[in-house]
Amino acid sequence: MITNTRLTAPTAPAEETRYEEELARGLVAADEEAFAAIYRRWGSLVHTMATRLLGDTYEAEDVTQQVFLGAWHGRAGFRPERGPLGAWLVGITRRKIVDALAARTRRLTLIDSAGHDADTTGPAEAAPDRVLDRVLLIDALAQLPRPQREVLCMAFYEDLTQAQIAERTGMPLGTVKSHARRGLHRLRQAIEQPPVPDGTGL
Repeated sequence: MITNTRLTAPTAPAEETRYEEELARGLVAADEEAFAAIYRRWGSLVHTMATRLLGDTYEAEDVTQQVFLGAWHGRAGFRPERGPLGAWLVGITRRKIVDALAARTRRLTLIDSAGHDADTTGPAEAAPDRVLDRVLLIDALAQLPRPQREVLCMAFYEDLTQAQIAERTGMPLGTVKSHARRGLHRLRQAIEQPPVPDGTGL
């Protein structure tokens, strides 16, 4: 068990190494006190990496939480012979950031491709970076009428086609297409609307 005195981060390089090794042992042993010290030590680094690459503070906070939850649940997979604890956490951070970017791209691609379902004469227009950085899809979906929200959620999160959605819900295919089209129009309006300043400067 790691004691309170040992959780004070040292300054000498040799002591730093021993301290990190002790934290790593505590993590593997499911020592919550060691885990808290790990979060204090590397939380800021993880959040900074996520913010820099994602360009969104709120999304970076979510990724930071995912990183440390992943580290806790996957602690048995840590192998000190493969590298120090800090490098292991950075590796998890990179994977979580890639996952977040992939999910963001996938959601926007689905929005764009579904919105162009009736018009396949040309390539879909790529969403600009400024829109990518402002997307809050979950909040936007929550504002939709229930039928539109349900249709789009099945398309986004279950990868169902409109025909499959019609089969599952019993709606006519035309009704599904109508809900998707109207819902996507509302989502685009929410996504493209400039954020309203809240006076906090954030």
